[in-house]
Amino acid sequence: MTRRLTRTLGKSLALRSLVVIVALAVGLSLAALPRLERYFLTQAAAREEATLRLATESLRGALSRTEVLPGLLAERPILARILRDPDNQGLVPYANEQLRQTSLTLDVADIWVMDTEGLTIAASNYRRETSFVGRRFDYRPYFTQALSEGRGRFHALGTTSGQRGYYFAAPILDGTEIVGVVAVKILLDAFETTWRDSPNTIVVSDPANVIFLSDRVDWHFSSLGPLPEAALDTIADTRQYPLDQLRLLQTEREALVPGHDLLRVRGADGVEEFVTNTGLIAAAGWRVSVLTPTRPALIQARQTLALVVLLLLFAGLVAVLFLQRRARLVERLEQQRQHREQLERRVAERTADLNAANTQLVQEVEERKVTERRLRQTQSELVQAGKLAALGQMSAALSHEFNQPLAAVKAYAENAATFLDRDRTEDARKNIGLISQMADRMASISKHLRNFARRPQDKIGPIPLLTVLDDALELMAPKLKAAGAELHYTRPEAELEVMGGRVRLQQVLVNLLSNALDAMERLDAPQIEITVLTEGSRRRVEVRDRGPGLSEDTLAHLFDPFFTTKSPGKGLGLGLSISYNIVRDFGGTLAARNHPEGGAVFSVDLAASDARTSSEAVAAQ
Repeated sequence: MTRRLTRTLGKSLALRSLVVIVALAVGLSLAALPRLERYFLTQAAAREEATLRLATESLRGALSRTEVLPGLLAERPILARILRDPDNQGLVPYANEQLRQTSLTLDVADIWVMDTEGLTIAASNYRRETSFVGRRFDYRPYFTQALSEGRGRFHALGTTSGQRGYYFAAPILDGTEIVGVVAVKILLDAFETTWRDSPNTIVVSDPANVIFLSDRVDWHFSSLGPLPEAALDTIADTRQYPLDQLRLLQTEREALVPGHDLLRVRGADGVEEFVTNTGLIAAAGWRVSVLTPTRPALIQARQTLALVVLLLLFAGLVAVLFLQRRARLVERLEQQRQHREQLERRVAERTADLNAANTQLVQEVEERKVTERRLRQTQSELVQAGKLAALGQMSAALSHEFNQPLAAVKAYAENAATFLDRDRTEDARKNIGLISQMADRMASISKHLRNFARRPQDKIGPIPLLTVLDDALELMAPKLKAAGAELHYTRPEAELEVMGGRVRLQQVLVNLLSNALDAMERLDAPQIEITVLTEGSRRRVEVRDRGPGLSEDTLAHLFDPFFTTKSPGKGLGLGLSISYNIVRDFGGTLAARNHPEGGAVFSVDLAASDARTSSEAVAAQ
């Protein structure tokens, strides 16, 4: 009787325990599901912050590297000439073709020149049916901003081309008078093509909440919120978007965590739900949003919860079996029951430890795999960002690289004219030959800078250092003479062979000599001292000026891109940065210091080439 009662009580207790566990599992799942879903949605948004940074930096890079182009193009003398004489049938076609070639070289959509009334005089697309020539664009903000503020920018759908693009503009000056405006347009469709490969939806909206860019074509020119009357009037006046295509998306926004929202978009196919990451591009006034679908995160949350419930049920079943076994053991002798319970507890503890260790091991393996995938993705993003940054520097450097050869061509041309006036034809022929050499040099520079994404093709090998220095001094001779500069240079008798590239090393030396003259522009009798030193397997050229020297702050940032101590309009701040990278490519160093007796000293340190390498290089030439 006692055994039957014990068995009945054990079964009843086990059944009640199982019911309690099931009810507890269901209750916990219902209570925990919203928080679990919120957690996985937050994690999904956090994972896509890298995507937002990449999209934002890519757009910002495309805009920043194009922003300087109108100002550089406006310096071309031919643009002011065609604006002064727009009916010149010999000059305008030539300007049109120059603009077309420039747009192809710079990889921009269109370049066009307008007079002060907004009438297009010349354009790179003059061959197309949608040519801008003869059309007025005085209603565009970039035109009025360029005239009033010196720089204009605007994004809109092209009224002539029908293509969405971003516009930059700058005034064209003839002396101190503004005679027109040059504008550059770039297309951003390539970003949308790239975004379509992502499972996310990326949208770029303007201050009026109108979607200007998105991999969702059906969302173009849709608004994420009601448009005020003032915004509609501005859009209509500037013809920024087609008014008949503007529509309001039916959206609901719910705060998830600081920085992330839950966005629901109602459409013909139902409701789409996204978790948002948003960044700003302040210069353009754009808001970039990465919309991550919530479905994968919700499925993951429910799967995780189902797994937890199954584990709870499994634990409950194990507990019930344990209680049943314990009920049966009550029938046995107390001593055997105690020993059995002790043994069962030890087995359960060891099993739990092993299960916990195994679960932790599996989790660590999965975490390592996820980390490795993220690392590879981050590396790929950094490489792409580096390329984009390099493209921006190279495009801005194009103007600077042509400055010095053009100045030399002008000087030789003036000398040739003077020699011809004096019937010194032989000297004039020599100067014309030098002009040809400068043209060859500009062609070589153009060849190196034509493709922004590739390294220059100028190979590194043994070159004659003193010959290159002689060429640089000959190139700078007119400028040294015009400045009344006194040159102190004792040329070594034996030629010195170093590792480098002849044309690029000449550019470095010319740039150092030119900077030395600029540093002494206020002196009546400027002096430049050049010293060539040999130290073991190294060769060093030092260029010293007698200027005011370099401050501590200038020395700290001397080789940074766009850093310059010259007055506005006299340099872009790229010369020393480019020279530094050229010398570094040669395996050498470019350094600067102040001389104890005054002035600055710039030194180019290069590796010497051995006799065997030198003979091979001569044979190859």
